[in-house]
Amino acid sequence: MSIERFEKQLAFILEADKEKNIFRQTHITGYARSENDAEHAWHMAMMIYLLKEYANEEFDVAKAMMMALIHDIVEIDAGDTYAYDDAALATQKDREDKAADRIFGLLPDDQSEHLKSLFYEFEAGDSAEAKFAKVMDNFQPLLLNDLNGGRDWREHNVCKSRVIKRQDKSKNGSEFIWKHTRKIIDDNVENGNIIDDIL
Repeated sequence: MSIERFEKQLAFILEADKEKNIFRQTHITGYARSENDAEHAWHMAMMIYLLKEYANEEFDVAKAMMMALIHDIVEIDAGDTYAYDDAALATQKDREDKAADRIFGLLPDDQSEHLKSLFYEFEAGDSAEAKFAKVMDNFQPLLLNDLNGGRDWREHNVCKSRVIKRQDKSKNGSEFIWKHTRKIIDDNVENGNIIDDIL
């Protein structure tokens, strides 16, 4: 242990607090305001723990929860990229790679490399932990959109094909949750909240 190591850890901890100022397109329950990245990450981590029994395969719950907690920290520099904004999606990886280098680079080398590897493992979505964490990354805003009467989908004129394309990978982590997701999507198409562009 050293004071230099401790100071680097504190620098990262305080930098991470800025995630509370990154607001998403999704609104909190009751549509009172936009959700911030820290709230999204916390909610995802809790969901991973509570819904772990619905995963397609066994996974390390603590590792998946940590992935959830750090997966959007890069948005402190890169900003939130809305799931249906094609222009922002085209530059997302480059912006987030630069942010990952700077933000995780605040930590001591061993922790920096560990959290960066978790971040990129989540992004790749290949491990059991990443697959289930990605299910929660998609399912959490879907639940809030549904709870809020689909207002975020209506505001952005979102089409069914785009929602399905975004949610489709959920079946890799949880067939059970994917089936529930499809029902939510179909219900919101029927209610006119999502545009039915699939004939």
